[in-house]
Amino acid sequence: MYLIVGLGNPEPDYSRTRHNMGFDAVNMLSEKYNINVTKSGFDGLYGLGEIEKQKVILLKPQTYMNESGISIEKIVNYYKIKSEDIIVIYDDIDLDVGKVKIRKKGGAGTHNGMKSVISHLGTENFTHIRIGTGMPEFKELLIPYVLQKLNDDQYNELVPAIQKAAKAIEEVITNNVDSAMNKYN
Repeated sequence: MYLIVGLGNPEPDYSRTRHNMGFDAVNMLSEKYNINVTKSGFDGLYGLGEIEKQKVILLKPQTYMNESGISIEKIVNYYKIKSEDIIVIYDDIDLDVGKVKIRKKGGAGTHNGMKSVISHLGTENFTHIRIGTGMPEFKELLIPYVLQKLNDDQYNELVPAIQKAAKAIEEVITNNVDSAMNKYN
């Protein structure tokens, strides 16, 4: 069983922001595979289903970004999911807008949500799928930049990356992470 986690912030105020790219990728998979991510538990919203004939759990932690690891740890412990079967999708300011980068493992960089995930799981050995959102012109504008509501043009610039991240997840599940890295990095 795979655990596919999209990082983001709950509440409608945070939809269509750069920081919710992970939620958007999970929503895309949810729609395509008819997996309702509406069950409440484990400090998140989740749904069980199948992607490419593999059992999956789609999870959107509801703890706010910086505490995402709490939700993931709870569901991992309950379902006894191995770290190599965890895929986490999130925004990354260190990648150009629209770039997608897949890694088998790795650190959190400057991403506080990923710091929480790694801390709660006690490992960096899980698939990371990063969606590039670019960096604001001035570092001190970072928080408003990632939480800013995007207009249609800004959001539409990121949609292909969200789609690519969703396809990369399908590739990880169907083949493996190496194949996804070769195909989508």
